Amino acid sequence: MRELPVIELTLEQEEEAAAIEDILWAKAQVTAKYMARLMASKGNRQLFGETEFLLRDAVHRLGAEGIDIALHERKKRGIAEVVSPVPAVEKTPSS
Repeated sequence: MRELPVIELTLEQEEEAAAIEDILWAKAQVTAKYMARLMASKGNRQLFGETEFLLRDAVHRLGAEGIDIALHERKKRGIAEVVSPVPAVEKTPSS
């Protein structure tokens, strides 16, 4: 497995990362248990195909939960930066 890159953070970012990690870790344990039980319940020929997609879905759900956690933690502390909206398109080109 490839190693993940090291991400340098400020002290404030380190604190935020630790808070997110604490919450995400509990969710990851539930996800890992589900994945392990799913794989253990399947034979070698059944690990790919539908099972593979169920595993990918579980990992994607965990990632989405991580984003939700990060946003919730930031909301608790207040918005630190203003995000500008995407500019509207004046007129769609005719074909």
